Amino acid sequence: MNTAEKQVSYQITNTYSTLNHFTPKTKNVWVVFHGLGYLSRYFLKYFKKLNSEENYIIAPQAQSKYYLDEKYKHIGASWLTKENTEVEINNVLNYLEEVYKAENLQNAPNLIILGFSQGVSMATRWVARNKVECPQLVLCSGKIPVELKSEDFEFLKNTNFSFIYGTKDEYLKEGIIEVEAERLKNLFPENLKIIPFKGGHELNKNLIHQLVQV
Repeated sequence: MNTAEKQVSYQITNTYSTLNHFTPKTKNVWVVFHGLGYLSRYFLKYFKKLNSEENYIIAPQAQSKYYLDEKYKHIGASWLTKENTEVEINNVLNYLEEVYKAENLQNAPNLIILGFSQGVSMATRWVARNKVECPQLVLCSGKIPVELKSEDFEFLKNTNFSFIYGTKDEYLKEGIIEVEAERLKNLFPENLKIIPFKGGHELNKNLIHQLVQV
């Protein structure tokens, strides 16, 4: 039996979710990347206590959805797997570029890009590969893809970088944080803050809110 894996290209449609409205009073525009197992509309709950007049939040939706339990009731999503990864990365980047255009993010007053868990890999790839300018890049409880190098982020001249993680995160066990922290210092030699908190693999709402309380 001779088998072959072939490839075709086609147009697809995907959703994204928003919280609040963009108005002349908006001071911060967020693009937030959920972790494994989330849907974008539920991920927005972490940002509901931000000032609604000043903060407009955009949550892209990972395209690969699946059932989270055997009762086929709850649905989650994944950005990428190790299967056909580079093609899938390009698919997601094309989708994100359309979100960027639809929301006119080039003219966002203060663009904050945040990734949580698996969302860190997609947020950093988007910023690096599509050269997305942003005053803040926030990485929460996740690792930056190994293929990204310091030169991929050199275009970000005035960006503040934050790495936030729980000291009891089961996915960032002892030794991993030290290695990742050193890598972050090499990737972002200036304007980097490493912020630990007492907790597990979670998005810390209080620390997120502090990012705009300046």
